[in-house]
Amino acid sequence: MTGKISPEICKLDHLTTLVVADWKAISGEIPPCITSLSNLRILDLIGNRISGEIPADIGKLQRLTVLNLADNTISGKIPASIVNLASLKHLDLSNNQLTGQIPNDIGKLAMMSRALMSRNQLTGPIPSSIASIYRLADLDLSGNRLSGSIPSGLGQMPVLSILNLDSNSFSGQIPSSLLSNPGMGILNLSRNGFEGTIPDVFGSKSYFMVLDLSYNNLKGRVPASLSSAKYIGHLDLSHNHLCGTIPMGSPFDHLEASSFSNNDCLCGNPLKTC
Repeated sequence: MTGKISPEICKLDHLTTLVVADWKAISGEIPPCITSLSNLRILDLIGNRISGEIPADIGKLQRLTVLNLADNTISGKIPASIVNLASLKHLDLSNNQLTGQIPNDIGKLAMMSRALMSRNQLTGPIPSSIASIYRLADLDLSGNRLSGSIPSGLGQMPVLSILNLDSNSFSGQIPSSLLSNPGMGILNLSRNGFEGTIPDVFGSKSYFMVLDLSYNNLKGRVPASLSSAKYIGHLDLSHNHLCGTIPMGSPFDHLEASSFSNNDCLCGNPLKTC
């Protein structure tokens, strides 16, 4: 399907749902008047060729629960007014050409459970206010140009179980609370500039489907407490500066050498014996 979204749609003032998803070739801009549709609850335009910017006053849509603009060619900044979407539960802006910073007061989106902004050109730090979103379960900021350190509050979020920050320019140390949080199931911090040692804070409640810390500047040993984890599905500590003996234990039994390759002086199963 080709064509554009006509401003005529703004005359449908009782419209609650607008889904033009994966039509592949819908182009043009989002009509600015769409923010006058005060009953709109779902705006889903994923998978098209929509360009231009997100309407500056998008925050007027007080009943909006789903905003999905992923997989388009939308540019410009994330509008400051987006933090006024008091009912928003699902935000997906991934795979666009968005620039600038994540709004500092994004923590005002108290109802949000998923925030997906990967594969854009976003810069600046992760706003510390994001840690106050109690319901947030899935945060994906991978593939941007974000920098600074990880706010320590992210590790104390009670519902957060998926955190993807890979392929950015983050630095500093990994907050120990991120690794000790028993609810964290997928943690990808690969391809950044994290330094220091890996916090030795794992325990019997640690259950990681994915734990990827590869391609950083981490040093020291592989934490001994990792061997007490309940489950580690995919572990990747490769391409760091780790040294010493790889711990033994059930979480390590199924891992291959590639999980530990390209470090300074690691040894032990599944690498060469010490």
